[in-house]
Amino acid sequence: MTKKLIPLATLCLALSACTTLPFTSGQPPSSQAVAPYREQVDLAGRLNVVYQKNDKPESATVNFTWQQQAGRTDVTLFSPVGSTLATIAVTPQEAVLTQSGKPPRSAPDVDTLSARLLGWSLPVSGLRDWLQGYATAADGQRFAASPQNDSVTTRDGWRLRYVSWQDAASPGAPPQPRRIDAERHASAQADAVSLRIVLDPATAVSAP
Repeated sequence: MTKKLIPLATLCLALSACTTLPFTSGQPPSSQAVAPYREQVDLAGRLNVVYQKNDKPESATVNFTWQQQAGRTDVTLFSPVGSTLATIAVTPQEAVLTQSGKPPRSAPDVDTLSARLLGWSLPVSGLRDWLQGYATAADGQRFAASPQNDSVTTRDGWRLRYVSWQDAASPGAPPQPRRIDAERHASAQADAVSLRIVLDPATAVSAP
């Protein structure tokens, strides 16, 4: 009986030893920060927004494309069935928002312009950072997200949380955001807005 138990005990010890080995799945380490920031990116995804209109909560869901260069950002918003709702072009000098069948409207501040015409503000200047996992924290320090360090309050009052991440393109690759939640409470300068952003996997990688 003792001789029969020896191989079984040896097997149990081997299995126990195996369970203590670190697990590797191809995902980036939880402490690894996002890839270095790039000025030029090409993204697409879905955006859900909850906002206040006439003191009542409203919501909208749109698809979007995001084309970013060093001195310009172009955003196109689509309905769930694919029709174009609006295009937004932002440069350091101005923001221009065009809706279907309406003349373009421009203003120096895209947040105010989008809130006036769409009913909710789209913080394009912040999203240039957020979509790549970066932000300027409330203390003015540069924030770089990681799966282990996934939330921050920005200098302009947004609370960001990186809820999920893209599957790694290759083992050891830096993590890339998949879902981002952003919330801003009402203040004297702005209304309360909540955003949920989900990036498409095929476009999550920054353009070269």
